[in-house]
Amino acid sequence: MATGRTHRPATRSRGIPEATVARLPLYLRALTALSERSVPTVSSEELATAAGVNSAKLRKDFSYLGSYGTRGVGYDVEYLVYQISRELGLTQDWPVAIVGIGNLGAALANYGGFASRGFRVAALIDADPAMAGTPVAGIAVQHTDDLDRIISDNGVSIGVITTPPGAAQQVCDRLVAAGVTSILNFAPTVLSVPEGVDVRKVDLSIELQILAFHEQRKAGEDASVEGEDPQAPPMRATPAGRKGPDGDMPAVMPA
Repeated sequence: MATGRTHRPATRSRGIPEATVARLPLYLRALTALSERSVPTVSSEELATAAGVNSAKLRKDFSYLGSYGTRGVGYDVEYLVYQISRELGLTQDWPVAIVGIGNLGAALANYGGFASRGFRVAALIDADPAMAGTPVAGIAVQHTDDLDRIISDNGVSIGVITTPPGAAQQVCDRLVAAGVTSILNFAPTVLSVPEGVDVRKVDLSIELQILAFHEQRKAGEDASVEGEDPQAPPMRATPAGRKGPDGDMPAVMPA
């Protein structure tokens, strides 16, 4: 089987826009679910709904793959699964190294979905000498002192960083120096990488903050429906016992 070191996906050379590439995994997830239910064909409208995009955008995306479906029939599910998997490079074997085997790193190592999607956790690496040799998900943790050798021996081109933020850049630099050209970063920090190295950042706190924004907006809409002004300035608490010209001041006063 081909490895990630010698074969790289051809999406950029084929001129597929990055926005389309970002949506291909969404289509693949929806198509895989249909395949598991033995659904033979799917219309662009049905697939777009399942993937959370509009059908016109889906048809445009698939045109970059040379797939246009059949009028009145739709798209062949199994063929699209293969076509998108091939375009994403998932028909190959991509060895992955996870650096930082704390709670998050161990959870990722134990995730069973990698293998079915073209990825193989080839190495687990940690800076703690006490972790060396400890089995996690059936793989012995190795020390960062051996990082260069580990990357080389396993032909790793994709690294996953799950270290504390203070260590992430140093780990990133060592991965790049060892030949890693794609990095998935879970550390809450921005990494600096040379040209030719791709970084994808996963920041759970940012995602939660975005959800908090939407929750606040929904709460404001509810308050507006109930007759309150969601744009009204906040009320300021007044220290207890403070006196006004007419006696005790209320607990809150307009800002």
